[in-house]
Amino acid sequence: MNYGTEMLDARQYFEELQGVVTALPHCTINQIADELVTANESERMVYLFGNGGSASLASHFACDLGKGTAYCNGGKRFRVLAFTDNIPTMTAWANDSNYEDIFAEQLRNFVQPHDIAFAISGSGNSNNVLNALALARGAGARTIGLAGFQGGKMKSLCDICVVVPSDNMQIIEDLHLAMAHSIFRIVSARLSRRTLAASGR
Repeated sequence: MNYGTEMLDARQYFEELQGVVTALPHCTINQIADELVTANESERMVYLFGNGGSASLASHFACDLGKGTAYCNGGKRFRVLAFTDNIPTMTAWANDSNYEDIFAEQLRNFVQPHDIAFAISGSGNSNNVLNALALARGAGARTIGLAGFQGGKMKSLCDICVVVPSDNMQIIEDLHLAMAHSIFRIVSARLSRRTLAASGR
């Protein structure tokens, strides 16, 4: 695990965080929100997956999209699933096949053309994430990623990929969470406006 530059105090950490924030590609983050709104409008599924801290974020983001948007003035519910949440299925695939299959084999049960496979990986090089993205592309699904460092191999497998320009894994994970929250807020606002417009209010 690469923790980037040595951190000796809190000021140093937050100064580094602030510097990376200013370099984030806002337009690409907005593109992800656009894709999710389109998926909701066409009732497509969104599948989230990642390892470690990224697994936690996959679950968190699935909760935000699935429950958080349920309050958008009675609009369509998000069809969203985090493959990190079914521990028996993950461990069964890891045990009976291999760990690299734990997301791809879950995805194989569900994925349809134009669904969204949403990968989260600090390094962009986790084989189980790459395998799931490759399977999704082969099935005609859209692929989205949040990465760090230089994007790793994941970048070339994604239709849209936001790479946090940092080699500090904690900074990368901080900003993956911040981006997920920003995307959720954008999506939620747009769904609310759409529902209000449809009702003539």
